[in-house]
Amino acid sequence: MALLTVRNLEVEFPLGRKTLQALYGVDFSLEKGERLGIVGESGTGKSVAAFSILNLLSKPGRISRGEILFEGSDLATLNDDAMRDIRGNRISMIFQDPMMTLNPVLTIGTQMIECLKAHRNISREAAREIAISKLKEVMIPSPENRMDSYPHELSGGMRQRVVIAIALLTDPSIIIADEPTTALDVTIQAEIMVLMLELCKNNSVGLILITHDLAVVSQVTERVMVMYAGRVVEEGPTRDVIQNPQHPYTRGLIKALPQENRPGSRLNQIRGSMPALDAIPAGCAFNPRCDYADGECLKAIPPLLGKKGHKATCLHTDRIPPFESARQEVST
Repeated sequence: MALLTVRNLEVEFPLGRKTLQALYGVDFSLEKGERLGIVGESGTGKSVAAFSILNLLSKPGRISRGEILFEGSDLATLNDDAMRDIRGNRISMIFQDPMMTLNPVLTIGTQMIECLKAHRNISREAAREIAISKLKEVMIPSPENRMDSYPHELSGGMRQRVVIAIALLTDPSIIIADEPTTALDVTIQAEIMVLMLELCKNNSVGLILITHDLAVVSQVTERVMVMYAGRVVEEGPTRDVIQNPQHPYTRGLIKALPQENRPGSRLNQIRGSMPALDAIPAGCAFNPRCDYADGECLKAIPPLLGKKGHKATCLHTDRIPPFESARQEVST
């Protein structure tokens, strides 16, 4: 039995007299210690899918249909008190900007100790020892001294390491990381992703990584799920999806990577933009931006089909030429 199973998840946002739907029948699962990437442009629904797991949807957003099964409970049906026992305890979340996560007027130590005491019946001394050990795990030098530091006294990379340490405090089964390196420079991004990969492997923690960057996904995750306009358009083992993408949208995301372009040439891009929630095209939502679309693509929403766990929603995978990447190897 999977650690987390999401079935037919649908999310909507009532706005006045109309209702906007953000997710359509999203299905995925996560095994213990598995690393799953959810990929797409801004507005595809990837963050909404992740926030739904912890019931962190901004009001008036709501889950209108589906199940979120975790350790025998359907998280979509739990009340606020029950969710507080799950959120930050069994399932932790890492957000984009650590300065929005950390309280600027409390020391790092105070925040970590209060987090532990909220979920564990332990003394402050015991909580302090656990906090220091977690800061050591994320490679923060002189962790005893850093316990007395305020967030503004740390660099961006250090703050993100503290956020990761807080996420690990209660030994969660799952960590959801929403664009965890967006606010960092490229060098620090790489260090943070390597750190998260090692921590998840060493502690058998399941990871759901939300990002628009397929290069990051290729280095960290085992499976990947590509979303577009609130639907899953491709999913499968990361190596298979990156090396042999079956959906034109996935191909466009890969081709837009800088390493897929020759030095001095213009970057590839997917023409057009993500449709608004109230203007989703009929049929395959990607058809206005697709080089392979025809009349058939405008008639019906294509099903998610494939072989050996690699599935896509494109009707014309047989017409799309073999994918050629500028990169020679993908490691996971």
